[in-house]
Amino acid sequence: MVLGLICRGLSRKTVASSVLSGEHHHAVTLSPWIASVMTLKTSAPLRGEPKKKKKVDPRRELLMRERLKKKLKRMEKIPPEYIPIEDFVTPFKCLDDTRVRSSPRLSFEESEGRAMLLKEWSQYKQKQHLAEVQAVELALEAQREALEELKLESEELYLAALKPDPLLFPFSHKGPVYTPPKTKYDAPEGKYNDITKVYTQ
Repeated sequence: MVLGLICRGLSRKTVASSVLSGEHHHAVTLSPWIASVMTLKTSAPLRGEPKKKKKVDPRRELLMRERLKKKLKRMEKIPPEYIPIEDFVTPFKCLDDTRVRSSPRLSFEESEGRAMLLKEWSQYKQKQHLAEVQAVELALEAQREALEELKLESEELYLAALKPDPLLFPFSHKGPVYTPPKTKYDAPEGKYNDITKVYTQ
């Protein structure tokens, strides 16, 4: 009540002063820089306190502890169950020695064609090897002559040229395949069956 009366008195004084000074009342109330006293707000005092803990009967608490101890003793008596690791167990069908994969039977024309292809391939690789050996020998001979000439010109350049450069010859190799790849071959999508066993204790 007292705060309300004070607010009313202050608001009347501001209105009277604005009238005497010739200013309009809405200029004072609507000004963003001057806040009216009527905008003050109060809240009720908060007298909160934490909730009181419920009183627990000590006998009941002892009974609960005894029950937990009995449960723990029962669990300790039961031996733990080990989960088998089936990844390291070889299935019996793979241990059978009588299982032999039979090689496919080829016709006479197919076997002769493969033999001729193998001979042609060996001849081609032999020629390629001899050409590579000859190219390496020519390169080594040219390198030896260049180093001798460089040694006569400058000893420092000769020593710098003898240092190895690992980035000089980057090596990349792709070996031959048995058959060329099929350009219009559409590979089938693989299927996955999850047969993992779930064990619960």
